[in-house]
Amino acid sequence: MPFRALADQHVYDCCRPLVIGDASSMDFAIKVARIASGLDVKIHPIDTVGEARYEYGVIDVYDLGIVKSEDIPGDPENPTPFGVGATALGGEAAFQYVKKVIELAIAGEVDATMTNALSKEAINMARHHCSGQTEIYADFTKTNKYTMMLAHEELRVYHVSAHVSLREVCDQVKKERGLDVIRIANSVCKAIGIGRPRIAVAGLNPHCGENGMFGQEEIEEIQPAIDAAIAEGIWIPDKKPTPPDTVFSKALGGWYDIVVAMYHDQGHIPLKVQGFVYNRAESRWDAVAGVNVTLGLPIVRASVDHGTGYGHAGDGHANALSLINAMDYGIRMANAKAKTSMCR
Repeated sequence: MPFRALADQHVYDCCRPLVIGDASSMDFAIKVARIASGLDVKIHPIDTVGEARYEYGVIDVYDLGIVKSEDIPGDPENPTPFGVGATALGGEAAFQYVKKVIELAIAGEVDATMTNALSKEAINMARHHCSGQTEIYADFTKTNKYTMMLAHEELRVYHVSAHVSLREVCDQVKKERGLDVIRIANSVCKAIGIGRPRIAVAGLNPHCGENGMFGQEEIEEIQPAIDAAIAEGIWIPDKKPTPPDTVFSKALGGWYDIVVAMYHDQGHIPLKVQGFVYNRAESRWDAVAGVNVTLGLPIVRASVDHGTGYGHAGDGHANALSLINAMDYGIRMANAKAKTSMCR
């Protein structure tokens, strides 16, 4: 998928892209795409950022040398073994790619990081026991207060809790955490040019708990967080939790700039209904759009908003739209960060 995104001249007009990975894997993938769809780009393996050329038609790959050519099953004309699913080697490679790009960003060698889909199963098979890329970023940047933002066009969603079970969600919906997320959401929207963000805070329970009939979280945790945020000057137009079954329709109608969701699927489902468009007549995806941004980190991180898609591995027809969206967001955030630093 990276080579599909980097086959767009516009990307090179906006930034200097660099892939962290294995040259062997990228070379094989390009051969598959060349056979399947005629895409033709070249690989330029490098050992340091300074060796990158940033030339359209040539993809600079910071080669970690984890996956060897002999580790890749099949051949470009018969790449079906690619779709076997998660493997320990794949998990180790993916983990090390993410770790390296974080190190480069912390060192100031790259301005922003954009990540592709990562298999949680695979990285755990490789004995890196974490629940996702967001947590890897938080661990290696030593960040305690962070949250996930999903975005598709003008719909933006922030999460109080993310990769935990539904049974654990209620334990994480606390005033302090909710207030932190509201603050981060407000500041990041300002950073991308929204002067006075309008924030909606979704309830956790049906009908926002119906005054305690269906749960106490809105009364005991969410409303106090909202009150504290309003006291700080943050604009929450409803002044109370908004029922989760209507808040996203209102956001799409332009009522809010941001929705603070209480848990993973509460925010993910409406955004993916908007961004993922399946063409039933032609049995293919017309769009797999959207971006996942981690907020609160000392470095810029944006990611695709979809899974690994092992079932489509090796067919040469990956949809790069979500990765391009992530790159666009990462560029915007890096530029905003640079502008803020210049003003200090």
